[in-house]
Amino acid sequence: MRVEETKIPGVMILEPNRFGDDRGFFCESWNANRMADAGLDVAFVQDNHSMSTDAGTLRGLHYQAPPHAQAKLVRCGRGRLLDVAVDARKGSPTYGQHVAVELSFDNGLQLFIPAGFLHGFVTREPMTEIVYKCSDFYSSDADGSVHWESCGIDWGLQSAPVLSQKDETAIAFDEFETPFQGEVT
Repeated sequence: MRVEETKIPGVMILEPNRFGDDRGFFCESWNANRMADAGLDVAFVQDNHSMSTDAGTLRGLHYQAPPHAQAKLVRCGRGRLLDVAVDARKGSPTYGQHVAVELSFDNGLQLFIPAGFLHGFVTREPMTEIVYKCSDFYSSDADGSVHWESCGIDWGLQSAPVLSQKDETAIAFDEFETPFQGEVT
């Protein structure tokens, strides 16, 4: 597995090895021992799987506040998407900055997002599936959202995105009182 740091320390792109033949391929998407060797010693407790029918479906920017903050390992199970992580750690030298990575079934890339980040994605193809591991369980009391247009992200949209009511009415980043402090892991 290849592990690549991004411009924000702690946010990493992972490229698992794929072993293929005329039947298809096999890859190990997560191995706790290999990840610990790469500096990612995270205990994941929940797997999520989401499918978006339409290209241009935008979900985010979401977070879970402490004590239920979540690190995530995100991959695309089918289709193609732009995955985004925004540093929401008050006091971090990269506060408010983001990383955007195209994840697809074809490229097999994964994005590791530490706790303390907002997370969102936009689908590039119909019937796109996103699969991700979380380091804490979902808690409705800790759930929050920041408006997708308020962080200076180029989503690459050709038309208005397909949004949930929650994402349409989310607060702007400059109004967001972050619950995350410093370099949260």
